[in-house]
Amino acid sequence: MTIDPMSGVPVYRQLADLLRQQITSGVIPPRTPLPSAKTLSQQHGIAVGTVMHAFEVLRTEGLIRTIPGRGMFVVPPNERLA
Repeated sequence: MTIDPMSGVPVYRQLADLLRQQITSGVIPPRTPLPSAKTLSQQHGIAVGTVMHAFEVLRTEGLIRTIPGRGMFVVPPNERLA
């Protein structure tokens, strides 16, 4: 899946959907750090703030958590919000 800025779906939502799919399918395993916002920004040609918005969506869904000074990590399924 690629990010399409011309899509009717907001770019942050497209990135959140892409990362969610990778997390739930196991492509990004539990307890694994996500790439930095800067890295994802460069990979997808989007603003860092847009990446941070996508991270916030996933954090709200309980899929990732922030560990201060270390980054964003995938939450194991048994530790996710019900």
